[in-house]
Amino acid sequence: MTPNEALSEIRSRLTEEQGEHATTEFLYKLALDAHEFHGGKMKTIPVVDEVDNGWLEVWYTPGVSSVSRTIRDDNQRSFSHTSRGRTVAVVSDSTRVLGDGNCTPPGGMGVMEGKAMLMNLLGGLDAVPICLDVDGDMDRLVDTVNAIAPSFGAINLEDISQPECYIALKKLQENCSIPVWHDDAQGTGCVVLAGLINSLKIVNKKINDVSIVFFGSGAANSTAARLMIVAGADPARITIFNSKGSLGPHRTDYEGEGWEWHRELCRITNSQGFTDVREAVKDADVFIAASKSGPDVVHPMWIKKMADDAIVFACANPVPEIFPSDAINAGAAIVATGRGDYPNQVNNSLGFPGILKGVLLTGASRITDRMAVVAARAIADYAVQGIIGPGRILPSMTDTGLFPHVAAKVASAAQAEGVARYYPSEEEVYATASADMENARKAWAAVTASGATRQFPGERVRELMEETISQYQ
Repeated sequence: MTPNEALSEIRSRLTEEQGEHATTEFLYKLALDAHEFHGGKMKTIPVVDEVDNGWLEVWYTPGVSSVSRTIRDDNQRSFSHTSRGRTVAVVSDSTRVLGDGNCTPPGGMGVMEGKAMLMNLLGGLDAVPICLDVDGDMDRLVDTVNAIAPSFGAINLEDISQPECYIALKKLQENCSIPVWHDDAQGTGCVVLAGLINSLKIVNKKINDVSIVFFGSGAANSTAARLMIVAGADPARITIFNSKGSLGPHRTDYEGEGWEWHRELCRITNSQGFTDVREAVKDADVFIAASKSGPDVVHPMWIKKMADDAIVFACANPVPEIFPSDAINAGAAIVATGRGDYPNQVNNSLGFPGILKGVLLTGASRITDRMAVVAARAIADYAVQGIIGPGRILPSMTDTGLFPHVAAKVASAAQAEGVARYYPSEEEVYATASADMENARKAWAAVTASGATRQFPGERVRELMEETISQYQ
């Protein structure tokens, strides 16, 4: 039995409400068993085709001395003569892991490994998960990242609490020798924008005309707001709420380092001066939640007050702020979540593999907001190549053609922004990214088929399914 088969059976044998809770509990249990069974998700293997008949003397001493001397004289050769040019460091201090908060430094390893796995299979990249024990000291984190930068082609920051995440990102973007990307912010914001672009096409509304309510002002939503403004949204028609109320000139809690963008949001949004989310949602076109794990964080009555053809994104993980069925029953035309077992998954996994691939293939020095917007439009456009509708506003992670498409568009944008070091054509980037991704998946398939890794037993999936169903019956 596969996990998908188990999820279908759970939902068919339980009531709708029981099934929603049971699927999450089943996935929790299966994740624990499967991670323990495999000892995590990642393994390092060589890529060379020979290790004998004199080749050891080429890969190691004395031959490798020429590689060291060549790179010493021209550090840029490290990107072509070592794995550096295709390798990303996934860095976190694990202080803001999914919806679980501070999980201690090693507690973030599961998520960092998952990100590394997706970078490999979807982007043809290599990635190393790194969880740092810096006790909230962003200077230590920044110094550590700068120190390890010579081993990597790019840095992906992840699961760092705010405002520390903004402080670290800004300092590293200014000082690090390689591009630095905060996936919870720029990555999620990019995919949220892509989902909004296509949702507006479906309901025949324009981004500059709609009113948008954000519920939550963390890294994801605050950056999504910024990217939407770059893409044409009217900041005066945007209202943002968090646990302390609405953002606006009355907020005095965003002083100090790291809150620069939030201060700007307080200045340019909420032109009507809303202080209550229940008032702000009245006749709003779009509601985007990225707050705390649900359900029942967002009330169906809020959705009922929205305009016709309302768009609702409930992006909290691991459980959305409102279950999709409840939002639809309340009148939403389009509902998206951050999870893959519901329609319309708005997840940064649709963005970062292709974005980082395009960055590395051009040797880009940084990732700009306009590059992120270009990536969002590329994701949205790729979905339109198929059939979009209320149940499909975005591609899925199994749409493997998406990632080289995004890589090619981002590479072109990096060149246009003046941050690229290499200038391959879109066609060249697409071909290289496609081949690298295909080869990564071939390598993975060959390793699993060889028996070098064990297959998780289907009977254990069934056992956990039955155990979960009995718990909720």
